[in-house]
Amino acid sequence: MTMTDYAFTHLRHVALAVPDYEKQLSFYTEQWGLSVAGSDGDVTYLAAEGSPESYIVRIRKDADKRLDLISYGVADADAVDALAERLGRGGVQVVGEPRDLQTPGGGYGFRFFDNEGRTIEVSADVAPRAHRKIEEGESIPVKLSHVVVNSTDPESTVAFYEKNFGFQVSDILMHPRMGKMMWFMRTNNWHHSMAIARGPHPALHHASFEMRGIDEYMRGTGRMLRGGVEKIWGPGRHQAGNNTFSYFLDPNGNTMEYTTELEVLEEDTWHPHVYDFSDPAVSDQWGTANAMDEFVAAKSFNDVDKGLFVAPPV
Repeated sequence: MTMTDYAFTHLRHVALAVPDYEKQLSFYTEQWGLSVAGSDGDVTYLAAEGSPESYIVRIRKDADKRLDLISYGVADADAVDALAERLGRGGVQVVGEPRDLQTPGGGYGFRFFDNEGRTIEVSADVAPRAHRKIEEGESIPVKLSHVVVNSTDPESTVAFYEKNFGFQVSDILMHPRMGKMMWFMRTNNWHHSMAIARGPHPALHHASFEMRGIDEYMRGTGRMLRGGVEKIWGPGRHQAGNNTFSYFLDPNGNTMEYTTELEVLEEDTWHPHVYDFSDPAVSDQWGTANAMDEFVAAKSFNDVDKGLFVAPPV
């Protein structure tokens, strides 16, 4: 695939299964700043007020905690059909034929398993949700920014997404002792919509939510702190992507990030960097965040994801 021959247009949503469903919903609606876009039994769809996506987070009640799926948009229905056919021919495990979707916003799409068994959904023709401009000082998410996953074989996972979908590596984090540790990958000119982190088991590392600006990002960070939500790391500003970060744990132990100002790349002239994150300025240019150590890092390893290669819920 060529430099801009991306199979996916953008990140749509992330779906989580959790044992403590009520606490999770309360957290995302009353504290994190999302709105209920619909519910169906033990599944609730949550939207960002600033985003045209029909929803950006799906929460499902289940005895087992897991990452249900990550969803991406494609250009149109023909692109959905062509991608399903190409993946099937290439030996990727496709879950069902492309079909009309019954989730909020509808659309047309299908699901497949990636090389480590994560469920990925692709869709087109999803109806946009009525949304609005987030006001100055309003510290709620504008949109879903990116999703980071843990991988036991990140080199193979990076290669899977490069080969099948034209993802480009924007930057890499390395450590002198541990080697390459995180790959930031893009499917449009945003620095990353996905990142692959080396971890002890496949699982969600974190999901990140874009705020209106620095002030709103800091107000949201402060609201979490005042509300007693466990902060893992931040506030600070990363070097890779140049975005701000504040990481918190949701009630079921998933890491969630408030961010803003993620870099938009000049793709024709961009060359990936390999950053040494043992340099504190790589992790945090500002120097305001708590130190990143093994205990902080372990918080985002998350629980072993029991959902791999289990047929996903419809």
